[in-house]
Amino acid sequence: MICDDARPNVVFEAIESSLLKGNPLGDPATRHVPVYLPPSYNGTERFPVIYLLAGFASTGISFLNYGFGRQTLPEMIDSMIRRGEMPKTIVVMPDCMTRYGGSQYVDSTATGPYETYLTSELMPHIDRKFRTLAHARHRAVVGKSSGGFGALRLGMRHPELFAAVGCHSGDMDFDLCYRPNFPVAARILEKYDGSVAAFFTRWESLSKKPRGEFALLELMAMAACYSPDPSKPAPGNMRLPFEPRTCQLVPEIWEQWKSFDPVTMLEETKNQDALGSLRLLFLDCGSQDEYNLQFGHRRFSARATEIGIAHRYEEFPDTHTDTSYRYQVSLPLLARAISE
Repeated sequence: MICDDARPNVVFEAIESSLLKGNPLGDPATRHVPVYLPPSYNGTERFPVIYLLAGFASTGISFLNYGFGRQTLPEMIDSMIRRGEMPKTIVVMPDCMTRYGGSQYVDSTATGPYETYLTSELMPHIDRKFRTLAHARHRAVVGKSSGGFGALRLGMRHPELFAAVGCHSGDMDFDLCYRPNFPVAARILEKYDGSVAAFFTRWESLSKKPRGEFALLELMAMAACYSPDPSKPAPGNMRLPFEPRTCQLVPEIWEQWKSFDPVTMLEETKNQDALGSLRLLFLDCGSQDEYNLQFGHRRFSARATEIGIAHRYEEFPDTHTDTSYRYQVSLPLLARAISE
């Protein structure tokens, strides 16, 4: 029986990072990470762990945001565990936020070594501090949008750390999800004489951020992750993949971007082997996704099937936003995969 007054047990873990200290954007080195603990945590039992990655412009604490008519993620997880729909699992919600709106969970000279921070500092800290089953077979990573991209990429790059991966509407097929915004961003840049630094300095100073300029902010943040330029000071320490005045593609920079694209990464044998070794690979996407991600996911799934990578791909009739209810599908599957 579930008590009406049952509340999820979420603790905040302060993690001081030596890797993030002195990062190029002056972002804090101490990160406060929400950690969900299952109802029976008070004993001596050890639990598998899911790392839950937030999307762009969000961070771990965003999963705790109240919204009328819906549960927070910890409430959703707690309810499923109490009803027996999901195995008892610790869920960690990392903070990899930057001044630019996100890190894509990659190492970058423009933002900081966020991939290494997550895998070499945060995860060992969690295993030391909490009663985890500290082995790859009992560890999963999942996220949505940029978080889904991060989860899928981490699964390919670190098979020694994860046994299951979930990717909800993750960034992929960059030609379709990023390139359509190049002209939009170029038009915004014209107001700043083509200067990303001038744009961001003004944007950061505003109390109310103009929603119409988000496309440029997002591409600027992606450029900081995929094509950083350490020779330039922040803000503006990145190379855009297009010429601002003509919006013409810069091929060598675009190739840098494409090397991060999961569709491109899937062609590498080591990444195929990594995904093939997983106990579960789950992907889904809304069939009406505004960023065209459904096409990339269909392409990724078809190629994965072609080369024999076992996975589960689902589409659902929705857009890119307000789809956290899909975690009700992925989290129990991931938890079961890493509990066995």
